[in-house]
Amino acid sequence: MDSLLPAALLGVVLGLQHATDGDHLVAVATIVSRERRFGEGALVGTLWGIGHTATLTAVGLLVVALDLAIDPGVVAGLDLLVAAMLVALGVWRLTEAARGLGAVSPDHLVADHDHDGREVLHSHAHTHGTGVHAHPHVHPSRRLVAALTARRRGGLRPLAVGAVHGMAGSAAILLLVLATTRSPWAATLYLALFGLGTIVGMTALTAAMAYPLGLVARFERARRALAVAAGLASIAFGLFYGWRLV
Repeated sequence: MDSLLPAALLGVVLGLQHATDGDHLVAVATIVSRERRFGEGALVGTLWGIGHTATLTAVGLLVVALDLAIDPGVVAGLDLLVAAMLVALGVWRLTEAARGLGAVSPDHLVADHDHDGREVLHSHAHTHGTGVHAHPHVHPSRRLVAALTARRRGGLRPLAVGAVHGMAGSAAILLLVLATTRSPWAATLYLALFGLGTIVGMTALTAAMAYPLGLVARFERARRALAVAAGLASIAFGLFYGWRLV
């Protein structure tokens, strides 16, 4: 028990440090760059950490429980998957910038003015018995519907990105775990605390990013420029990351 406590504390510290890896920061910053609110930006880091912890713990326990060997070829393949994911995230942000998604706030649902030259608030007259009346209602623009759909999908994106990072980073972390203990229970504790460290670390980092990025995102031109910059940076880093592996 005395030797387990230092290992557990080390897991938390290393988890905090692990959150600052370059490929992690680039991926998460690319996602956070589209958020306008502090809370939503910080939540990206939390969701990323949960996805990362889930896959890392699952793979780790499987390796420890079944005494599996870590195949270097699989590790290299997962690292290439991370590189491809970074490029895909960059392309996604550039596509959003080109389409102008995010220019309409999802809070902006009801309006009595034009959207792209068309009235969205109107009514249809109809009868009930002898009376004729109308119920005004809203038909949101296609642009607004796209923004709402993107927001609903937004929570899944950091989870999925974190899950891929968790699989790719599992090898190095498991080598440290296996050097410390062969007990499944001790490994579970270590991986859980390591995961807690990554969740806390990435949440803090995305919270720090969210406020200044949210200020910039209030202005349409700056928002699009930010999307382009984030997309290009993610693509460039992904290509560089992949080039180092081949």
